[in-house]
Amino acid sequence: MAPAQPEGLPAPLDGRLPASAAEASAQRTLSLYVHVPFCAVRCGYCDFNTYTAVELGPGVSQDAYAADAAAEVRWARRVLADSGVAVRPLHSVFLGGGTPTLLPAEDLAAVLDQARASFGLAEGAEVTTEANPDSVTPQSLAVLAAAGVTRVSFGMQSAVPHVLAVLDRTHDPDNVPRAVAWAREAGLGVSVDLIHGTPGESLADWEHSVRTALSYEPDHVSAYALIIEDGTRLAARMRRGEVPPVDEDDQADKYELADRLLAEAGYEWYEVSNWARPAGPDGTAHRSRHNLAYWHNQDWWGIGPGAHSHVGGTRWWNLKHPVPYTNRVRAGHSPAAGREVLDAPTRRLERVMLEARIRDGLPVTALEAPGRAAVAGLIADGLVDPAAALGGRVVLTLRGRLLGDAVVRRLLG
Repeated sequence: MAPAQPEGLPAPLDGRLPASAAEASAQRTLSLYVHVPFCAVRCGYCDFNTYTAVELGPGVSQDAYAADAAAEVRWARRVLADSGVAVRPLHSVFLGGGTPTLLPAEDLAAVLDQARASFGLAEGAEVTTEANPDSVTPQSLAVLAAAGVTRVSFGMQSAVPHVLAVLDRTHDPDNVPRAVAWAREAGLGVSVDLIHGTPGESLADWEHSVRTALSYEPDHVSAYALIIEDGTRLAARMRRGEVPPVDEDDQADKYELADRLLAEAGYEWYEVSNWARPAGPDGTAHRSRHNLAYWHNQDWWGIGPGAHSHVGGTRWWNLKHPVPYTNRVRAGHSPAAGREVLDAPTRRLERVMLEARIRDGLPVTALEAPGRAAVAGLIADGLVDPAAALGGRVVLTLRGRLLGDAVVRRLLG
């Protein structure tokens, strides 16, 4: 079941953005997210806006999706220009889902070609696709690399078959190293995603998964704690007592283990759930620039059903189901279901919530007086790095990362 959309104001059919969205827009980066809402099988823990072939119903074809996404890319270019927002070369592009690589590589390349034609790509732009390890071949990865993709993020989740079974992941674990090798041969950077805290996963299981992922020598690792979302098969199984509930202490132990193993292997955390291999003079080359754009609240346009966008404090979200989304796009209307314009207090709150999560930290000057006063206590409690605070930035310690929500509450006063 896809998550409910937020409440908001009606979005105009012409997509026009308020004047506030254009303020200082040339000083911000612009990224593109392309949501491909198709999956071969729905995983039991997933509440993303995705659909299997049997769930799509009439009126939607995977074969036509690239053309519809490209049409929204052209629409985005026009709306930004008509709204007085600076049309900038794209800082990053992210093909997510769902499973983008269920589409032919040539279709994804066509969407990227349209993005390049409409906006251009900034020098050194990062272009990422997510992929199931079973959904790529050496040939498809070569086509994507030739089209401008620079990195691929593989959904590994675990190296342990019984853990993958609980998650309803159907990929063959043996395909992960093969897919990584093919990506390397195509000249692509590699990230792998892991999930910890699955019911029935032991600490030894998790250590095996992390060490296995490290054996593939990826550039980047994401490790997320499993969240049980209402409406998913896994939540229903848990309610029926078929699997045990998630243990937060167990998840904390696994986070600490992952952080230690990754650090020993030369990876540095740069966001609470993300680690990268350092490279280059500033050590940031393998960090996900697209995700950092989110955490720094830059501008991004989300393409596709249910995709969210943010430009200069205006946020909107597209119709969830592919049928009404497609009908709107083909009619030349905005596919947005609703939007909101954030006021100054909300933007300050979001800045604290987002920038407190990253290694570069949150400037102390971004806090209101109660938050600045709370920093000393957070240092005393071992939640904030004292040296960074003396330098004017709030940076979480390992313990602070585990208790990040509590830290943010105190910083917000």
